[in-house]
Amino acid sequence: MVRFLLQIIANAIGIWLATLIIPAIQFSGNILQLLVAGLVLGIINVLLKPILKIISSPLIILTLGLFTIIINMFLLWLTVKLVPDLFIANLAGYFWGSIVISLVNFVFHLYRKRE
Repeated sequence: MVRFLLQIIANAIGIWLATLIIPAIQFSGNILQLLVAGLVLGIINVLLKPILKIISSPLIILTLGLFTIIINMFLLWLTVKLVPDLFIANLAGYFWGSIVISLVNFVFHLYRKRE
């Protein structure tokens, strides 16, 4: 449970950093709504990402893992549809947003493994 809560915080930080770095991403809510957005992204990642990775495993292998960016973009799109305070203007926003959020989660997992 603590691990999932930390994942929610990491997702929220990733969304927040993406809104700071990428002009195509806007978030109009407060900190609590940002945590809700992190929760929604976390639930979507837990429920759908493994299924999508299994279904698209031939494409992931064929593209040497680059298709996971498309999967992350789709999951971010679902999050935007479910969280009214989050807005992404174009496809480049989804691409760079998924990259930023993935990098934040990657650094978070590296830090957690050291402890």
